[in-house]
This record gives sequence, C-alpha cells and structure tokens, in this order.
Amino acid sequence: MFLPQVKVAAVHAAPVYMNAQATLEKALAYIAEASRNGAELVVFPESFIPGFPVWAALWGPIHNHRWFEKMAENSLLIDGPEIKALCSAAARHDILICMGFSERSPVSVGCLWNSSVLIDQSGQIINHHRKLVPTFYEKMVWAPGDGAGLKVCETRIGRVGGLICGENTNPLARYALMAQGEQIHISQWPSIWPTKRPAAGGNFDNLAANRIRAGAHSFEAKCFGIMSASVMNDEMKNMLIDCDSAVADILENTPQAATLFVDPTGTPIGDTLQHEEGIAWATFDLKKIIEVKQLHDVVGYYNRFDVFNLEVNRRRLVPATFSDDDVQPEAENKVVEQQ
Repeated sequence: MFLPQVKVAAVHAAPVYMNAQATLEKALAYIAEASRNGAELVVFPESFIPGFPVWAALWGPIHNHRWFEKMAENSLLIDGPEIKALCSAAARHDILICMGFSERSPVSVGCLWNSSVLIDQSGQIINHHRKLVPTFYEKMVWAPGDGAGLKVCETRIGRVGGLICGENTNPLARYALMAQGEQIHISQWPSIWPTKRPAAGGNFDNLAANRIRAGAHSFEAKCFGIMSASVMNDEMKNMLIDCDSAVADILENTPQAATLFVDPTGTPIGDTLQHEEGIAWATFDLKKIIEVKQLHDVVGYYNRFDVFNLEVNRRRLVPATFSDDDVQPEAENKVVEQQ
C-alpha cells in the first residue's frame, strides 16, 4: 500500500465573467503556473467557465433573459474545444485538472448543467459530474444532473472524488464517495451566494457554511479536502451594478467565500485565500489517513452494514433511447439483402 505525499493547488480567482474563451485562457495560465511550482493536481471553482450566475439571485426570472442567453452561449459542450484544450494542457504539463464549468446539452440550446470534470495527467477525462440538484435560485439556470459522476477515481496521487457546492450538504452523496475509498475530496464554490439583503440580517454565510461542510466531510471520510472558490472582482461586480445600481449593497456586503484545505481531522492546513486572486498551495501526506481511520471508519468497522444499505444509480440520464441504436451493422446488412 503506497500512500504518497502530494502537492496540490487550488485556484482562487475571478472568471472573465460570461466570457468562456477569455476565462479558458486565464485558466490555462494558472495550470501552467501550478505545474511550474510542482503541483500534481490543480482545482478550479464551481462554474469557473464562464462564471457563476449570481444574477439569478438578484432579479426575478423575467428580468434575466439576456443573462441566461449569455450564459447559454458561453457554456461548454463536454466534447467541445474548451474541454479539449484543458485535456491538452493536462498532458502537456503532466498535471491533473479539476474544472468547474457550465455545461450545455448537445440536443438542447437551453438545457444547462452545473458540471465538473476531472482530467488526468495523460489528458483523459476520468470523471464528468453534473450537480445532482441546483440549489435555490440556481434552479432557474441549471437542470438537475444524475449519479453518473458520483465516482472516486484511482489516480497516481490517490483516490480523488468531489462534489459541487451544496452537494456537500447531502449526506448520501458524500457517503457514496466515502464508500469508494475517497482520499482527496474536492469541493467547488462560488464567490458569493446571497439569500437576503445584508441589512435584513441572517444572510447565508458562504465562508462559515463552506468551512463547516468541508471540515465535516473530511472528518467523517478521514480524507484530505480541497475547497476552491471563485472571486468577485470589480469587472464582474460592475457588470451587474450597471444593470441595476440597487444591487451594489448586496454585492459589496455578502460574505465572500475562501479557498483553503483541510486534513482528515477537519483542521485547516496550507494556504487560505479569500479576497485576493491567486493560487493556494498545500501538501497532503496521505499516510496520515491510517491513524484517524483507526478512530472511526464509517466504511469499515465503524458501521452496521446489516442495518444500513445505500444503492446508487450511476446511469447517465438521456432524453430518449432509440431501439435502432442496438441493431448491429451485420443485422442491418442482412435486412437489406433480404429485401
């Protein structure tokens, strides 16, 4: 059993808001920087390309048609040129990449998913996850995903899994990853997640909530955690305020998320970034998982598999299944010959 020491990088940055190509170029620069500094894995935030649709929280849907069109136009196909560029970068720089992006459907120009892709150092996509349930106002933008991406991938740096934002509140989704021997857990987050006007009080505290969830998962799973959040820069802020100056207070005073790392006890390690763009760094010594597994191991001795059972459907959902897809070419030829 080989448990390595791993240097990892988490990008804490703003997208070039609603501009897929420019954000991709920014991401490629960060990937090169992470590789130059010895990272074996680089993680990007939720919906980094082309940015998180915070506008869905600010205005009702009847005022967001233009924003949704811009989001759809800048969302990515899983086999599109942007993902291919990321795969090429992974191979060129010999690094694993986890990228959060807004995905569009190949059969519907209006169907989007909140997605994440994990690419290995050879440039192969080893996991493609769509967020199971869009959270709160995200439902006005993204469709529900499926269980196809609830996978932990065996990589040269250990067993890597991940969930997007609010999925880290779902105990069954988290347990599904624990049950596959997850050693490094990736969680991806937006810069802000407003639920109320700041003056009203009781707004959702992105910083505290994310830290609690990441720490809880690592403590329960006995794994290392990477939290990668985006930044709301002035360019993004001004684009939104230009539409309606009344939202300035929300954008200025809603808590900003942080990018950080936790060890298998839930304790922060490595760098923490919150207000400034950059790359956060940490080194994980996976051997430290062994001792804490001795204390509690919810996928080992510290469970009752005769009492509890979890079944996970990992089939990719599709809009239709066509029966002629199952006809073999040889069978088709025979039909033609008989006619």
